Parts: sequence; C-alpha cells; structure tokens
Amino acid sequence: MARKRGIILIALSLVMGVGAAWTANKWVAAKSAAEDGARKGTHVVAAAMAIPYGTKVEPRHLKYVEIPEGVAPSGFYSSVDNVNGMVATVAIARGEILIADRFANHETGSTLAALVSENMRALTVRVNDVIGVAGFLLPGNTVDVLSSRKTNDRRAVTETILRNIKVLAVDQTASTEKNEPVIVRAVTLEMTPKEAEILVKARTEGEIQLTLRNPLEEEVIEPEPELVAKPAPKVVRKRAPRRPVNSTTTVTVIRGTKVETTKAKS
Repeated sequence: MARKRGIILIALSLVMGVGAAWTANKWVAAKSAAEDGARKGTHVVAAAMAIPYGTKVEPRHLKYVEIPEGVAPSGFYSSVDNVNGMVATVAIARGEILIADRFANHETGSTLAALVSENMRALTVRVNDVIGVAGFLLPGNTVDVLSSRKTNDRRAVTETILRNIKVLAVDQTASTEKNEPVIVRAVTLEMTPKEAEILVKARTEGEIQLTLRNPLEEEVIEPEPELVAKPAPKVVRKRAPRRPVNSTTTVTVIRGTKVETTKAKS
C-alpha cells in the first residue's frame, strides 16, 4: 500500500514538473518575441546633415535611422528615393526625421518656383541698404511693406499697405546658412496676386520701405492715427452775399403848378 502511494506521488510530481516547465518555456518565448519586435522597429529617412531652407535635397543629405515600431511621425519617408530631388520649405536640423509637409516637389525650372505656395506669387523689388533693413533680411523672414507718397498739396503720406509678407529670396539666394547681415540689391517676396498689384502700384506712385517682423508675432498692430500724415483739408472760399438792389425808379412830372410823382420799375 505504501509502495503504491509512493508511485502515485512520484507520477504527480513528474506531471507537475512537466507543466511548470511548459509554462515557463511559453513565458520566455513570448518575452523574447516582444523584445525582438521592439528591436526590429521601423526604418525612416532622416537628415544626415543640416538642410537649409530652399535647398534641393541630394543623397548626401539623407540617411536611414531605426526607431521603435509605432512611434514614427505622420508623413515620414521610408525610402530616400521618395525625398531625393525635392526642395526643403523649412530649415531641417541634422538627425531630424523627414516628413512630407516640409518639402515641395521640384520637377523643372528654378528651385524658387517650388518654394512658392499654392495660389501665391513671387515678386522681386529693388532695395538698397536702407529699404533692405541694413542687410538683415534673410530667406524665411517676414516683413511689412510701407508706402510713402506726396499728395497734391505736397504733403507726405505714409501707410502700411501689406503685412506679414514672407521673404523667399535675397538677390539670387533662396537659402543661407549664415545669420550675418548681407547688403542685397533685390528681395523676392511671396504674396497673393492682389497684394502684388498693390505693391506695384505703390512703387509707381512713390517709394516703399520694408520693416522686419518678429517671426513669433501674431497680433497685427494698427498704426497710430497721429503718425499717419493726412492731406490738408481743402479751403472753400464763400462769396459775400450781394445786397439787394432797388429796382424801382421814381419819376416826377411837373405840369405848371401841378407836380405828380410816379414809381416805375426799371
């Protein structure tokens, strides 16, 4: 009896040992699979070096990096062929993951054409060291445009005609890696067709001046009324009222000793 009980206990021990080993094996296999999946990750395209604004992307600018699966940003590139030859619409830092919203397609023509937003136009204006804000205008900055002209009575009138206009290029450069001032002769601005008409008209009527804006500024500041020179009011001269003229004439008729006076209208 004791021998039979011992055999049963040994059998139960073997069954329990096999079950524990099987459970442990499954747990280890699941953990290993999870770690392998995490190590596998996703390959995305990143910047191998800094890509300045307006630069046409070349293979030397690109590299592959691996990130955990499921954390890739929306619009990422999985192949360098998809971004090679496109133009950067913003400055890209080294190591940054490239996404489609920051690049524009470039097929033919100049790279500047690819930087112009949809339904917008690029207009170049001639500037000097004063109009060009002493050379501190760089591609990517935003400016306001002031117009100055003289009225018929030779008074100067200045007003802000355009606000928050983007600078696409200075001279023939659409990108720069320097922050030092550069004296330029022309600035290319991005604006709507209607704004382009306003600017060309202002240049014809008088002079224009560019003012550099803070890129973080969102509030539109209206000019103070007293700072804007208004044309002098016209002086209207009124004629003095005429005095009424008596149009009645008195006629005296003398007949001998008889005198008659009559009034006649002239």
